[in-house]
Amino acid sequence: MSSDTAIRVSGLSKRHQLYNQPLDRLRQRFARDGARHYKEVVALDGLDFEVRRGETVGVVGRNGSGKSTLLQILSGTLRPTAGRAEIHGRVSALLELGAGFNGDFTGRENVYMNAAIIGLTREEIDARIERIIAFADIGDFIDQPVRVYSSGMYIRLAFSLAISVDPDILIVDEALAVGDEAFQAKCFARIKEFQKQGGTLLFVSHDAGAVLQFCNRALLLDSGRLILSGKPKTVITQYQRLLYAPMEQRDAMLQEIAEIQAMEDASAEGTAAAQRAEPASAERAVTVAAAPAEGAALYDPNLVSKGRLEYPPNGARILDPRIETPEGERVNVLRRGREYVFRYAVAFDADADQVLWLMVFRTLQGYALGGQGSHRLSRYEPHVPAGTVAEVSFRFTCRLFGGTYLTNCGVTASHYGERQYLHRVIDAVMFRVEVEPDMPSGGHVDFGLEPAVTFRRAEVARAG
Repeated sequence: MSSDTAIRVSGLSKRHQLYNQPLDRLRQRFARDGARHYKEVVALDGLDFEVRRGETVGVVGRNGSGKSTLLQILSGTLRPTAGRAEIHGRVSALLELGAGFNGDFTGRENVYMNAAIIGLTREEIDARIERIIAFADIGDFIDQPVRVYSSGMYIRLAFSLAISVDPDILIVDEALAVGDEAFQAKCFARIKEFQKQGGTLLFVSHDAGAVLQFCNRALLLDSGRLILSGKPKTVITQYQRLLYAPMEQRDAMLQEIAEIQAMEDASAEGTAAAQRAEPASAERAVTVAAAPAEGAALYDPNLVSKGRLEYPPNGARILDPRIETPEGERVNVLRRGREYVFRYAVAFDADADQVLWLMVFRTLQGYALGGQGSHRLSRYEPHVPAGTVAEVSFRFTCRLFGGTYLTNCGVTASHYGERQYLHRVIDAVMFRVEVEPDMPSGGHVDFGLEPAVTFRRAEVARAG
């Protein structure tokens, strides 16, 4: 293995044997003529890739694509069926909740046990124990059995241990999603420090923003196969497309991703050649490599809300909610900083008074990011007769960071002095904002902040 290589995976495969009942295991042990009493499930299928020292690589893919299995093999907690995983350096892993700790041992005892397994001596653990306890910040629970810990306390101690044993390679599964926001911010700050010190990081995340913010490269797994390795923006875009693709379109989409991989490989070769060539040749190579990064199509037919919920109509019906460009082109892949229009029609089946139109942007987790009601501009409609169709529009500038979002819409009216919904659609439209590798986010919304720093000489008063 090259001294510049931290991880090398060659032909890595993992197959699990699933038995319908315990007796089938005994039958399989004495089976003849190749008879099978189990169902074979392929978790990993011939993976090949390398991770260089100091590189941060994100691993993305749908549930069941093999991400966690890969990390378990690399961390040494699972053996592959075939192939090799070569590791150069001390590995520390933070895997799924519950891995690595003995529930009957105290937090302190688990720290000593796991640090010893990694290879630290008793003296080295003694030198780090107070730092580990302080970072975890779980108080007197450090001397209680971990089986009484909450999930948040557990992950605090697990991460503190993983990052404090001076690893060369840090492997992190989605476990950090369990911690509260304050602790997550603390962890990410520590991860950045680890990166600055030249550490190698490999982690699984469903958070596109985190992959873009931390990673030099990303890997996309699907059905146990590595189907794309390249720039984080390219990989995240294809992952999001694949995530919402119907089964009948998957083969065609996988073929497209294979072609993108060929372009990524050509881009890498072109960049390497440019570094050795004359300036004119280097400029040409960069131009060729930059072409695929323009972005995906503005409309993805597979990006459809699966959680759409329509409340029963109460005198009106919302029709065809959608996002368009100012020119009227229907879109659902947006770009930050550009103008769009959210539109829907409302067909009134009964007379309505003091009508109000509503819309809200939401995250996939259901958090409201902001919205608008027409009442803010005194746009109550005093009376709408039955048989009317109203066209409603909300013009906006996209200020969201890269990711996938949803919109709600509704229409209300006054009924005997009380405001009631005439119709309401939850998760009416799903849309994606293109990721931007040069715009690391601290949340979902770009507030257009303009940082400025000034310096002045400090006057130091001398005593006497």
